[in-house]
Amino acid sequence: MQHSSKNRQRVLFLTQSALIAALYTVLTMVIGSFGLASGAIQVRVSEALCILPIWTAAAIPGLTVGCFLSNLLMACLWQDVLFGSLATLLGALGAYLLRRRAFLTPLPTVLANTLIVPPVLAYAYGFEGGLAFFALTVGLGEVLSAYCLGMLLYFALKPHAARLFRRK
Repeated sequence: MQHSSKNRQRVLFLTQSALIAALYTVLTMVIGSFGLASGAIQVRVSEALCILPIWTAAAIPGLTVGCFLSNLLMACLWQDVLFGSLATLLGALGAYLLRRRAFLTPLPTVLANTLIVPPVLAYAYGFEGGLAFFALTVGLGEVLSAYCLGMLLYFALKPHAARLFRRK
């Protein structure tokens, strides 16, 4: 009986991860059609999903794979695919570690992207503006998407979280 329970847990974890990755990718592609998913000024609404590690560790690979796929589908440079996905992974891990302090949960996502993405914009893409400017624009975009939208998502999901992210 325990073997069946472990398999069920694995399937649930993989399913949640895949759904989160798909949702992240779709949201990024939609906002990308408005020119807001990449570049010097970006507000990826998909970053609101970075609140999900509060309820499930499956969000960590889900968010990372979603970012990776989004960056590939948007034909980003390899540096953006690699380091953007790394920033998302670090943000998701940090969010998971801070999951008992909901208001702090988006902070690792904001910090990771604000520190990692600007050098990619400046050096890989060669955008004009400098690191400080990109840190400001990316940081503000992350505050809007990960913090503001993320906290709205948190409060919307909180009453339903036990049912949505149940372990069994």
